[in-house]
Amino acid sequence: MTDSEAMKAAIQAVIREMMDRQMDKVLRTDPFIEERHHASKPLYAALVPDEIFKGSHFERRFVTSFGSVWERLAVVAANSGLGYGAQGHRIDGLVGEERLRRISEILGNLEHSAKGKKKTKPDWDAEIHYVLDGGGEKLPTFVVCDVFAQSTITHERFAFELKAPLPNSDITKVSKEKLFKLYSMDPPQIEGAYFALPYNPYGRRVDYGWSFPARWFDMKEDPVVLIGNEFWDKIGGTGTYKAFIEAINEMGHDYKERIYREFLGIEPPADAYDQVLA
Repeated sequence: MTDSEAMKAAIQAVIREMMDRQMDKVLRTDPFIEERHHASKPLYAALVPDEIFKGSHFERRFVTSFGSVWERLAVVAANSGLGYGAQGHRIDGLVGEERLRRISEILGNLEHSAKGKKKTKPDWDAEIHYVLDGGGEKLPTFVVCDVFAQSTITHERFAFELKAPLPNSDITKVSKEKLFKLYSMDPPQIEGAYFALPYNPYGRRVDYGWSFPARWFDMKEDPVVLIGNEFWDKIGGTGTYKAFIEAINEMGHDYKERIYREFLGIEPPADAYDQVLA
C-alpha cells in the first residue's frame, strides 16, 4: 500500500466510524418518530410533509457529529505527512506586555470602528509587524490550538486553528487572537500558525465570500489563512487533498444509498449520486 493509499484508508476509517455511529443513532437510538413530531408541532405537521422534518432531524445530528471529525482527520494527515499530529495541544511561551496590548488594540479596532473613521480592514502583514514592534515585560502566556503538527525530519512545529468552512465571527476572533499570541512568543515556540478551513464551498480562494471571518482576516490575501487544498497539503504533504477528496467520494455512494433506503424509506432518485466533492 502506497503512502497515499494508506492515508486515504486512514481518512475513510475516521469518516466510517462517524457515519456508522450516526446511522445507528437515527435508525435505532434516536429515530425520527412521526407521532412525536405531530404532537409537538401540530401546525407544522399540518402544513409541511413529514419527510422535510425527517431530513432536518438527520441533518442536525450529522452536522454536529462532523464538526468534531475535522480535527481527527487533520491529525491523520499530520501523522502521515509531517510525522506527528495532536488535537487540543497547549503551547506555552512568553509574550511582551506591549505586544499583548497591541493585540487587544488591533482586535478592538477591527470590531469597533472609531467615530468618524472608516472601518478598519484586516491586513495580517501590517498587523503582525505592528505587534512585534512592541516589547515590555515578558509575561507567561499559553494557547491551546485545535491541531498541532511537527515534522519528524526538520522538527518544525505548526499550529492550526481549524474551523468549519463557514465559521462565525466570534470563533474567528478568538482564533486570530491565538495566532497573534503564538507569533508573539519570545523565544518562538512554533515555525508557523494558521487559520484553516477544511474546504472551500465557494470553489476558488479568490471567490470565498462568507462575510463573518472576513471581519477578522482578509480571507483572500492573508498568508496565515489556509483553505482547502492549501491546508491539507501543508499538514500532510502534496497530494493529501486529492486523497481526502477521493476518500470522501468513494464512500458517498454507499452511505447515500443507505440513507435513502434505510432512513428515508424511498428509492434513490436517478441523480442521487451525481453530487461529489471536488
